[in-house]
Amino acid sequence: MKRYSPGGKLPSSRALVERYRVSPVTVSRALAQLAAEGLVVTRPGAGAFRAEPRTAARPAGDTSWQQLALSADAAAELVPRAVDASGVLASLAEPPAGVIEFNCGYLHPSLQPEQAMAAALARAGRRPGAWGRPPMEGLLELREWFARGCGGAVTAAEVLITAGGQSALTTALRALAPPGAPVLVESPTYPGMLAIARAAGLRPVPVPVDTDGVRPELLAAAFEATGARVFVCQPLFQNPTGAVLAPQRRGEVLRIAREAGAFVVEDDFVRRLVHADAGPLPDPLIADDPDGVVVHVCSLTKATSPSFRVCALVARGPVLERLRAIQIVDNFFVPRPLQEAALELVGSPAWSRHLRGVATQLKDRRDAMTSALLREVPELDLPHIPVGGYHLWLRLPDGTDEAALVSAALRAGVAVTTGRPYFCAEPPAGHVRLSFAGLAGDAEIAEGVRRLRRACDAVLG
Repeated sequence: MKRYSPGGKLPSSRALVERYRVSPVTVSRALAQLAAEGLVVTRPGAGAFRAEPRTAARPAGDTSWQQLALSADAAAELVPRAVDASGVLASLAEPPAGVIEFNCGYLHPSLQPEQAMAAALARAGRRPGAWGRPPMEGLLELREWFARGCGGAVTAAEVLITAGGQSALTTALRALAPPGAPVLVESPTYPGMLAIARAAGLRPVPVPVDTDGVRPELLAAAFEATGARVFVCQPLFQNPTGAVLAPQRRGEVLRIAREAGAFVVEDDFVRRLVHADAGPLPDPLIADDPDGVVVHVCSLTKATSPSFRVCALVARGPVLERLRAIQIVDNFFVPRPLQEAALELVGSPAWSRHLRGVATQLKDRRDAMTSALLREVPELDLPHIPVGGYHLWLRLPDGTDEAALVSAALRAGVAVTTGRPYFCAEPPAGHVRLSFAGLAGDAEIAEGVRRLRRACDAVLG
C-alpha cells in the first residue's frame, strides 16, 4: 500500500487479477479485507482508493460500569439477557481470502437470481405507491401468494409479512412463551433458533431426531416431563440432518402437541431448495391443522439472496393478533419496495426457471460432494443423503476432537461448521456440517474435500 499516496487510486480489479494471476473472488475478498481494516476506501463506479491517514483516536472511555447494569436482572433473580451469537456467526462470517467455504448458509452468487431480482426491484420501484407505507400485515397480493403455498389451507388474512425467517422465529417465540419457560426443540437443530430462544429467556429442551424426523414417543415424553407449550421443528429438510418428517409421524406430532395444549412452530425454511431427484413434496404441517396448533414460518431468503429478506408468518386464532402486535412494535412493517419486488419476482417467468435451475444445480453439487467424501474421507459417517437443502451432516469417529478438526481444516484452507452449536445439551458424538450450495462448482468442492482430507490426517492420525 505504501506505493499509493493517500487518496490515490488502486489498479482496477481486472488489472489486479491479471497482475497476480488470482481469481476475481480472491481480489474482491482482499479489497474487502483492506476496506475493513481502514486501509482502502471503495467508491461504487469509481474504484478503490487508499484511505486518508486516520486522525488520532480519542482517549478511551470507561465502560466498566455497564457490567453491573447488564447483570442487574441476574441480581434480581430474573432471566439473564446475555445473547450468544456464536452459532449464527459460524455461517455468516466470511473466512479469510482463499479459504473454501463449506460453512456457507446461502446460495453461491452464481445460483442466485441476481438479474431477475434486479429487474423485479426496478419494476417495483415504478409501481404506483411503491414508496408509500404498506399495510401493517403486508401487501395483500404477497400474503395471498404465501397463503397458496400452504396447501390451500389458509387465507391471506392469516398471513403476516416479516423481514426474514430469523425475525419471524423471534416474533413467534416471544409471542408463545414467557421468559423462563421451557421450549422443546429438535436435537440437533438450527443454532440461530437456539440463540433466539435463549435471548428471549427460554429454556431449550432437546427432543432427538432420526432420519425420519422427530421421534413422537420422545416428543410426548418431553411435553409431559416439562409442561412445555411450544415445540419448534423443521419437518422438511431439517437443519442440520436433512431429514424429512415421515408421513406416519406428521399426524402424531400434531396430535401430541394438541393434547399437550401446545403450539408447533413450523420452520419451513428450504421448501424452495428441493433437489431435482426429490419427487413430490409433502404439504406444510399447517395444511393438516384446522385447530391453530401450527405457527408456520416460510421465507424467500434461502432461494434468493441473503439480502432478500421477505418471509411469511402464518397462524390461526387469537395468537395471530399477538404475533401481529409484536411484529408492529418491533419493526412497524417490511419496507414496501422490497415487498413489491418480491411480488414482481415470484410473478415473473424467471422465478420458475430459477427454481428449476437451482434444483438441478443443488443435486449435482450434493452428488459431487457425497462422492468426494466417500472417496477421500470414508471415515466420516454420512448417515443420510438429503434430497433438499444445501448441506450434509457427518458424524466424526468416536473420540475425535471436533474443535481441533475444525481448526485444522481452516489451516488447510477449508472452513467447516462444527456440530456442537446444533445441540442444546451434551451431543452424542462429534459432527461437522458441510455446505455444498455456497460453492462455485464441482472443482471447488473436490478441492475443498482434498483439503479436509489433509485436516483429518493431521487430527485423526
